[in-house]
Amino acid sequence: MKTARDKVVAVHYTLTDDAGQVLDSSSEGEPLAYLHGHGNIIPGLEKALEGSQVGFKSKVTVAPKEGYGEQNPKAIFEEPHASFSPDMKLAPGMQVHAEGEHGPVTFTVVKLTDTGVVLDGNHPLAGKTLHFDVEVVDVRPATKEELAHGHVHTGHGHH
Repeated sequence: MKTARDKVVAVHYTLTDDAGQVLDSSSEGEPLAYLHGHGNIIPGLEKALEGSQVGFKSKVTVAPKEGYGEQNPKAIFEEPHASFSPDMKLAPGMQVHAEGEHGPVTFTVVKLTDTGVVLDGNHPLAGKTLHFDVEVVDVRPATKEELAHGHVHTGHGHH
């Protein structure tokens, strides 16, 4: 069976950056299962897997535009200290969560200043070229429930 829209595809992958540093990998656990053609994974990887079959192995390079997008300088801003609970121990690199117009939003603390906290709303991988070493390990038709929900369900419910 070929990878195509409305198929559940399971892949093992290792993701590295331009320096070869491993950013994420499924090699120590379960493969990543996703519903193909429904935006469940980044566009560049999904396009590279289109038409593939079980056993397909490839090295895929994904530019920022087809990954997590370019860095948006407008997504970096300073929020006053008063916006945070006084007992919060903020430090550069940590992530904080807020409720946005369309649900939860995650920000990365860039630095602390005398007047506030500089936050970055970009995805941590925005602006980065991503390198995947990927292998397709399963392709199956999606269930009616998975198609209705737009994502994969495992034997234990939602995935």
